[in-house]
Amino acid sequence: MQYWYEQLSDRVSKTIYRRLPAFKWRNFRLPFGGQLLSMSGTFMTQQLTIPWLVYDLTKSAWLLGLAGFLQFLPTLLLIPFSGVLADRWSRRDLLMLVQVLGISVSITLTILTFLNQISFGSLLILSILNGMLKGLDMPVRHTIVTETVDDRNDWGNAIALNSVMLSSSLVLGPAIGGLLIATVGVKYCFLYDSLSYVAAIVTLKAMQIQPKLSSVELQFNNTWQRLREGFQYVNQIQPIRAILLLLALQGVFGISYIALLPVFAADVLHGNASTMATLGTAAPIGSLFACIYLSMRRGILGLERLIMIAQAAIGVSLILFSLSKQLWLSLPILVFVGGFSILQITSSNTIIQTLVADDKQGRVMSFYALAMVGMIPFGNLLAGSLAQLLGAPTALMVCGGTCILGSMWFSSQVTQVRRWMKREIDSPVVSG
Repeated sequence: MQYWYEQLSDRVSKTIYRRLPAFKWRNFRLPFGGQLLSMSGTFMTQQLTIPWLVYDLTKSAWLLGLAGFLQFLPTLLLIPFSGVLADRWSRRDLLMLVQVLGISVSITLTILTFLNQISFGSLLILSILNGMLKGLDMPVRHTIVTETVDDRNDWGNAIALNSVMLSSSLVLGPAIGGLLIATVGVKYCFLYDSLSYVAAIVTLKAMQIQPKLSSVELQFNNTWQRLREGFQYVNQIQPIRAILLLLALQGVFGISYIALLPVFAADVLHGNASTMATLGTAAPIGSLFACIYLSMRRGILGLERLIMIAQAAIGVSLILFSLSKQLWLSLPILVFVGGFSILQITSSNTIIQTLVADDKQGRVMSFYALAMVGMIPFGNLLAGSLAQLLGAPTALMVCGGTCILGSMWFSSQVTQVRRWMKREIDSPVVSG
């Protein structure tokens, strides 16, 4: 019996490693589960609990947009510096520091809500602190993925699986959050978030990674010069620049619907916190399916066309969502929004991380994070302002139309992006 069990276990492991080769590496497997729990708590707080509390306290679409702007503004300011740190210091230690600081903020939110002392002002302050931590976290979280996998051929699979983990967290977090809000109250969402950090800290501590520092990085201490180097590298390579510009447009217009979900849940669909949680879970379900597809895909050629198609599909889906007045119709539309969004974002991530020089990866990924997440505060403020002036449905129609225009522009760049990708793939030296 023992022999049969060992044979079956070995066969299952080989099948998994053949189809999902990133799981061969212990340093990749370790944080996968821990980060799944930790990020589910983070997304529960950022995507559901805080926005719902803000709208519940203020009943103002503009203040909801302002809160989203202030929450992500520190992210915009700190991401470039985090990219420099990711190229020079231990990425695991940086992530560990962010987890320790994050649990402190989450515990504060938990205490305030349990004591019924939470207010719009305190939510803003703690949201800003969360934004600062996100600015430090984003580039490091993306670049450490390739550091946990020793074989460069498995990088694409590792990046896609990391996106699966993030998308699963996006599904798990709001779903649990909606259940908690409906049964025991908002305060238990913050308690879950606080406890979820423990799993991330334990798994990060168990990882065994040797920091990859080049002699240039050890000798050169001018942070501003390092930032300028990264910007010049991105600016000189037109395909990378085009991909990042489209990501920036997605950050401003394509993700803006998230800031308006409380308005749609309460005023358009006439629901409550459970409706908000249901809407918040729909898009991540689509993201999860998209990530599973990308994790099974081999090679990066063709991703450039997928980026263009996905951007257009996001715009069309947002327009359809803005026109919907029924929950049963809004949900599948948001599934498509989430799926196409992750196809665009993760395909861009995979192209950049696979082909960018190793010694510049942290800084380039900081610009990636800046384009994707750093633009969100402006998108939140824009969406909230348009919703206040024109109504939430019209505001979302404007955002969807802009996404379609962005896809049309990127279609003129696809040929050049593909040529660059082929040249880099065929080059005998991938790193700089």
